[in-house]
Order: sequence, then C-alpha cells, then structure tokens
Amino acid sequence: MTGHPSAQTERGRVAAFFDLDKTVIAKSSVLAFSKPFFAQGLITRRSVLQSTYAQFLFLLSGADHDQMERMRAHLTRMTAGWDVQQIRTIVAETLHDIVEPLIYAEATDLIADHKARGHDVVIVSASGEEVVSPIAGALGATHSTATRMVIEDGRYTGDLEFYCYGKGKVEAMQELAESQGYDLAHCYAYSDSVTDLPMLEAVGHPTAVNPDRALRRAASENGWPILSFSNPVSLRARLQTQSRTTVAAAAAVMSGAAVAGAFTYGRRRRKR
Repeated sequence: MTGHPSAQTERGRVAAFFDLDKTVIAKSSVLAFSKPFFAQGLITRRSVLQSTYAQFLFLLSGADHDQMERMRAHLTRMTAGWDVQQIRTIVAETLHDIVEPLIYAEATDLIADHKARGHDVVIVSASGEEVVSPIAGALGATHSTATRMVIEDGRYTGDLEFYCYGKGKVEAMQELAESQGYDLAHCYAYSDSVTDLPMLEAVGHPTAVNPDRALRRAASENGWPILSFSNPVSLRARLQTQSRTTVAAAAAVMSGAAVAGAFTYGRRRRKR
C-alpha cells in the first residue's frame, strides 16, 4: 500500500475488515484447539481425528458453503453442554502456544500498515467469539465480531444466537459501520474464501488473500488485488527485528501483537 491518507474521509471513518482463518492465521482457529479440548475431556479421540482430517481438507481446498454448514452443525452438536468458562480458560492458557505461531507475518505487516494509516482493524470470523476475541486482542484489533452461541446457566445449549457467516458477516459489518461511523465505500476487506464474497463486495477496497479457486476467479473478474500469505513466523523475533529498523513501524506492530509467542510454524501446504 502506498500513501497515508487520513482515516477521516469526507463521508466517514475507515476500517479494515479481516477474515481470520487462512487470511490472518494458517489454520482453522476452532479446529486448532481440538487437542487441548481433548486433553480436558471435552471431545473424544475420534473427534480429534475427525478435526485433523477436516483441517487437512480445509488447508488443501478451502471450505465451500456445504462444508461450512456441515462443520457448523458438527461443532454446535459437539459443544452442547460445554462449560463456557472452561472453554475461555483453555483458550487463554493455550493461545500463545497454539495460535500465535500460526499468524502470517504478512498479515501482521498489513495490520500494522492499516493502523499506521489511522484505520481501525476489525476481525470478522465464523468461528466462536470465545476463540476469536482473544486472537483479535493479541493482534491489536480495534473490534472483532464472531459467531455467538446461546448460553444458559453458564453452558452452551447447542443453538446459535448469531452465525457470523456469509451475509451474517455483512450484517455485523453494517452494524459496526453505523455505531463507529465507518464509510464502507472507503473501507477494506480481506478474505480467502468465496463464501466471503458478500463481505468483500460490501466495501470499496476488497482483496483476496490465499484465495480458493472460486474466489480467485471472482477476484480476477472484478479486478481485485490478490495476495499470497505463506510465512507464519515468530512474532517476538519479528518485533525485535523491526525495532532495529523503524521505531514507528515497531510501535504499530507491538500494539497489535504485544503478547505474541516465540515459536516458528514452518510447514506450508500449497496444492491447487
């Protein structure tokens, strides 16, 4: 990106909306926690194996609408009866080891650039808010919006209060735009999946990141930029490197990843 225009346009403020899975991090955020959930007795070994297989398919080809619906149904059935506080504790205790090594370096650079330009950063994800909110906090996002499950007596019922998927993402974006004064015509959006076409079409500056085949085709037809993120790295090491070069850039990234871990995730798939 070039230039640093003010976040205040003639019509409203500017935000950059980021999908999470395969756009900011290299895995499905929900499936990444299958092992600690198993260790706490929440899921069976079979569920772990199913999650691993689902992750493999997700990485190879992305998830279409039918696959997302099946995953949604599976996850809501599986989580019915889970203690909400237990889930929040597991995520908080394992976030650094599990998720932060999966964050794309290119995504942190892009987030830092938007923040340096005075833009708000919003994570928009179909994953549950108990997982998305802590990740968004680690990234230094201004806001996050995610799927919310119905909770009764401190436990999930297995029903959805809000599904942040497809047109649901656009509804969440529009609500934020109204409450925060964003002008969506001047805002940015980033995603990897064709299921997020409504999200991308809702803003003036859409970009496909690691797009599946259908989204790559749509991006080409619409003349949208296409980015390839493939470098999950240690954010702590990245911050140290940046601090030796540009203080302002380091400060921007530090605000977005102050609690980053120190491990490097080095495996990468790519098969079209």
